[in-house]
Amino acid sequence: MEDYNKVIESLGVRYIKAKNLVLRQAFTVRNAYDVGNNLILLHKGKIFFGEDEQVVEEGELLFLPGGRATRVGYGQSAASRVISNDDLITNKDRFFTSNDKLDYIGDAEESHSFVSFEAKVFDSVNFFASLDVPAFVIKGNSKLANLVIKIIEESLQDLPGRERLINIYTENLVVEVVRYILRNNLFVEQLATNSTYFKDPRLIDLFNFIKENLSGDLSNKVLATVANVSEDYVGQYFKMLTNINPQDYIEYQRMERAVSLLRTTKKSIRDIGKEVGYKDTAYFCRRFKMMFGIPAGKMRRRETAMNI
Repeated sequence: MEDYNKVIESLGVRYIKAKNLVLRQAFTVRNAYDVGNNLILLHKGKIFFGEDEQVVEEGELLFLPGGRATRVGYGQSAASRVISNDDLITNKDRFFTSNDKLDYIGDAEESHSFVSFEAKVFDSVNFFASLDVPAFVIKGNSKLANLVIKIIEESLQDLPGRERLINIYTENLVVEVVRYILRNNLFVEQLATNSTYFKDPRLIDLFNFIKENLSGDLSNKVLATVANVSEDYVGQYFKMLTNINPQDYIEYQRMERAVSLLRTTKKSIRDIGKEVGYKDTAYFCRRFKMMFGIPAGKMRRRETAMNI
């Protein structure tokens, strides 16, 4: 348990957004994807997820880990219109209405609330992505449900201390998700591996170096120098401890930073590509769409227009 405490203490949590949504028409996203982790509280209706269409019942929560595509259906019937993640982001107002009235949270038919957040170990690696966990249901957890509602309520009001309370509630929410995983013995092997490798100082040095040098040379030769291992061994070393090869991890970090810049700055796509290590803008755009299923420009326009 001490190792798990160290992992939890090392988590850097960042609130991204929260919304209360009402369904307008039933549909299924065949490849729902986000860089942030999403915790969905179903108020009324049905949600289905996974290729085997597992059911989320009213009052239950669905955890969708960041960086992993998942089939998700909204509505009483899973046999509904099937769309892509690109379709959802582009036309979200056709499928959902945002409910911004405090008195109606949870009252509307076919409605849910969600909180999107980051959780990074040593502010470097996505914790849930590193576990490679699939989407899963959280049942019988009123504490988590109440935290989601508190975050939604704070996000809808312009009150003193709003941001501080949202951050506190979001950190609490992440701890409760990890506790639920531990209490129900979920992903035991992945957690054991994580608690071991996060103690390796060379790996932590690599995480930090990559984070601080996304625009620069991150070849295996450079990484080998940072970790003080041979160039031939550094890829094997990194994959042995993280279950991902270093160049795939680096691309994920670059794209995650690109999404953040698209959401929070007015920098051009060309400048963003350079800032995250892509000299060729066309190649950056191809890789971005391949990873997220949507062009970088379209993601920015949608975030600006709807902030959903």
